[in-house]
Amino acid sequence: MTRLHDDEQFEFEILADLCGVDTGSEMWAVYHLWSPRTPDWLRVIVPGLSRDDPRVPSVTFLWKGAEWMEREAYDMFGITFEGNRDLRRIYMPPDYASFPLRKDFFLPDDASRSPAGGVRHMEQTHGPTNAESGARIRQAPAS
Repeated sequence: MTRLHDDEQFEFEILADLCGVDTGSEMWAVYHLWSPRTPDWLRVIVPGLSRDDPRVPSVTFLWKGAEWMEREAYDMFGITFEGNRDLRRIYMPPDYASFPLRKDFFLPDDASRSPAGGVRHMEQTHGPTNAESGARIRQAPAS
């Protein structure tokens, strides 16, 4: 990353986005970079991070704005950015024990179910509360 930032041949001076990805089997850190030398964006993917303790070096020494992005990825995915001087939760309470964007995260009403174990009541389709019993809500056009 240092070469991409410092080398005049590349000069990726803007870190536009940094995010985490949970593939289900491993974690990734993904960086989106911009350089005035090219109209193209560069996506740098760091795959193969352990799900048990995902760690990657911080890039805050290159892009100061990465501090907040790394905090967000830590808060939502649990990825530890080694060298970030202020790696703490940004959205969730400090004592929160889980990471909401991980695939193994369950909502409270899902605690006893496996992933994709059905439709929760809030996702089920239903008609308006004032509809007559047996009334058609939508009718597909006749072909």
